[in-house]
Amino acid sequence: MSRVPAASDRFPDRYGPDVLSSGPPAHHRRRPVAREVPARRDLVVEEASTGFTGAITRVEKIAGEHVVELEDGRSARRTFPLGPGFMIDGKPVLLTRPAPRAQAPARKRSASGSVFVEGARARTARASRIWVEGTHDAELVQKVWGHDLRIEGIVVEQLEGADNLVERVQAFGPSAGRRLGILVDHLVPGSKESRIAAEVMKLPGARGNVEVLGHPYVDVWQAVRPARVGLREWPHIPKGTDIKVGSLAALGWPHEDTADIGIGWQRILSTVRSYADVEPSLSGRIEELIDFVTVDPS
Repeated sequence: MSRVPAASDRFPDRYGPDVLSSGPPAHHRRRPVAREVPARRDLVVEEASTGFTGAITRVEKIAGEHVVELEDGRSARRTFPLGPGFMIDGKPVLLTRPAPRAQAPARKRSASGSVFVEGARARTARASRIWVEGTHDAELVQKVWGHDLRIEGIVVEQLEGADNLVERVQAFGPSAGRRLGILVDHLVPGSKESRIAAEVMKLPGARGNVEVLGHPYVDVWQAVRPARVGLREWPHIPKGTDIKVGSLAALGWPHEDTADIGIGWQRILSTVRSYADVEPSLSGRIEELIDFVTVDPS
């Protein structure tokens, strides 16, 4: 005798055996999961609730909330909260803040302000030279411009005063490719140094191959900005008093002998960190001299 089909056989239960079960019915489609997309400029998206479609123009923070601005084809702009509720090609997306662009590392600067060349070996010394009057001048130039001088292969030499400058230049024999850049103290109209500089420039081979520049200070100490040693300005030292001794006395530092002067200068030099701690009337002249002696003779 044949079995009578049960109601469940004739009428399949599309909703499952337990309408109170927590699992979703097998025939229901899962809601698409929105994928995260960075809100990059010019990306075209649709705001799902309004249908407004446009290209992203910017992402910003307003009243503590990040928003995205869209611009449609008619140049109309609207702003929406950043996050879910957007579509790309009919598929839901969650707009996220774009990752900040990686910035190029800042270039390391030398004390002179030029680009520091890491690990660069000193260039073989050129025939051209820079001359300065004394030890303190040379030490200051080396501290601020030493990196540049090594890269360019320029040697700084001391004159021990400018009195014998004419004879020194004659012996050097300046020429194309063998230039001289000379820095002298107190190069002002009517000074002894200005007269010596004029004589130098009359020497054979000097024109175009010798450059004599200077600063207005009696001593290179005064080319260091006075604020670096706690002064508003360097003191006026009367004639007959050594300017170094007078300057140290004004600072309240020991100034009795040569050793005191040497220690005092090192204290001053230690305050110089870069060209910004040197008066432009000196730093500008040094830059000019470096450019002059590094000119390609060809």
